[in-house]
Amino acid sequence: MAVESSVLLEWYSDTARDLPWRREGVSAWQILMSEIMLQQTPVVRVAPIWEEWVQRWPVPSAMAASSQAEVLRAWGKLGYPRRALRLHECAGVLAAEHGDVVPEDVDILLSLPGIGSYTARAVACFAYGQRVPVVDTNVRRVVARAVHGNAEPGNPSNTRDLADVAALLPRTRARAATYSAALMELGALICTARTPNCENCPLPNCAWVASGKPAHTGPPKKVQKFAGTDRQVRGKLMAVLRESHRPVERAQLDIAWPNDPGQRDRALHSLLVDGLVEQTDDGLFALAGEGTA
Repeated sequence: MAVESSVLLEWYSDTARDLPWRREGVSAWQILMSEIMLQQTPVVRVAPIWEEWVQRWPVPSAMAASSQAEVLRAWGKLGYPRRALRLHECAGVLAAEHGDVVPEDVDILLSLPGIGSYTARAVACFAYGQRVPVVDTNVRRVVARAVHGNAEPGNPSNTRDLADVAALLPRTRARAATYSAALMELGALICTARTPNCENCPLPNCAWVASGKPAHTGPPKKVQKFAGTDRQVRGKLMAVLRESHRPVERAQLDIAWPNDPGQRDRALHSLLVDGLVEQTDDGLFALAGEGTA
């Protein structure tokens, strides 16, 4: 069973969200920034920061000319700040080796720092209109239900997932690129993980609905918690360093998470290992790029 392209494209034309990176005149570099930011982060949190970044760093060379610390500070509380460091590194490569232009070839995109399978194909599709399968969590869920009749997708498989979506793409390049965006939108707005809104789904046929919406039979999904985790502690420590424009003493970091010194030490060590934080010769701590300022 296929996900009918004409019906889905019509629905998308009528209901697509007005997201800033979908508007006319947005460059491939700006779309790349949005894709990096949107990984594991809601649209509502990304949009205002992306707007600021577009003004501040309209081309890769502008970001490359900034320090790692400036980029990390501008990243704010988006989470997973290693993404910001990799994007800064990627900007340097684009400026030095690609004429300040994001390539449109998937294989070349995959060779860039911090660019994985999803991001490379998303940029090729959404920035350049290429007919390539783009698979994220939302797309995998739609395909699992509408095509395979399963409540939830199985474990990710790049080969299988890409083949599934490639088989659904319309033949024409322009329709295929819009179809990819529409599949993603359907999963984000209608075919959601917890409470799918099947009554308002535009698809006339869905294998999962047709089979009576059987429950997921695999192991339950692990719910990612945040409170009390090392991720939260890392965020608290990074916040101290973002708010200071000079290296800080260890005591200032200790205050940020006083309840569990062992966990705090572990989180700080991991930030140092990841290159997000530097320690100065005199034992102070700073964001990457500011330890020797």
